[in-house]
Amino acid sequence: MPTLSLHSRIHRAIRRAAALALVLFGTAACNFTFTPPQRPAAVVPPAAINSATLDQYRSAVAQRIVERNPSYVLRGNPQAMLRSLVVVSFVVDRNGQIVASSVYRTNGDDEAEGTALATLRRSAPLPLPPAKLLNAKGQVELFEDWLFNDNGKFQLRTFASPQAQTLD
Repeated sequence: MPTLSLHSRIHRAIRRAAALALVLFGTAACNFTFTPPQRPAAVVPPAAINSATLDQYRSAVAQRIVERNPSYVLRGNPQAMLRSLVVVSFVVDRNGQIVASSVYRTNGDDEAEGTALATLRRSAPLPLPPAKLLNAKGQVELFEDWLFNDNGKFQLRTFASPQAQTLD
């Protein structure tokens, strides 16, 4: 029997170990089943389904705010540099009641913020939201922008006229 050099014996042992690992791994891989997670057939965000309905409802709510607060509503075009922009977030339940409201974004004009929240509250109850807009709690969250002139009158962004182009 020929004598193998140390180098040859190591090389041969490595090849055997690699072959054994390949056989073991291949066998294990054949017995392993990978099942991907279940995916819904189609996920369509509610906003995509209800965007037209949401826009219609948002307009109905804005109309109610304007109708209930005529002395605060600015007629004509807002000035070029607005006094304030107040974004209000509010939650309406299935009965049109405002269950929560808060200033979402502002420039810090406390008087404008107070007017925006007060005119929203005076508008309740709001029109009934369409059932397909309601979440699991039977509510819908909306945002509206109050655009204020220096005189304290506002327009809602939903119905806003184009702003003036000059600062006079």
